[in-house]
Amino acid sequence: MSNSSIPPPRGYYARHIFFCLNERKNEEDSCSKHNAQAGFDRCKARIREAGLAGPGKVRVNKAGCLDRCAGGPVAVVYPEAVWYTFVDEDDIDEIVESHLKNGKVVERLLLPPGVGR
Repeated sequence: MSNSSIPPPRGYYARHIFFCLNERKNEEDSCSKHNAQAGFDRCKARIREAGLAGPGKVRVNKAGCLDRCAGGPVAVVYPEAVWYTFVDEDDIDEIVESHLKNGKVVERLLLPPGVGR
């Protein structure tokens, strides 16, 4: 696969995606209760398979609470600061192909700006 659509790196990575994997001990909702780990695992595998992992490319990271639990599970892509919610592997695949590979935001998966904890 060609990586020509990835923009030149602005830092060590061209894009960085963080997945909230926080698990709350009390009864509060959290991303871990909504299959966040599966989303992280799928994204990491897809990035690796596409040859998009590594310096100058894409980094997939685990994160603690991102304080947007009400929209969980959530992930955020930098440097664009685009917040996503997702429900299945197809959503993750679309984020990888459209945004992480080609720089096009997946509008239908955007987390509404007012969603917080």
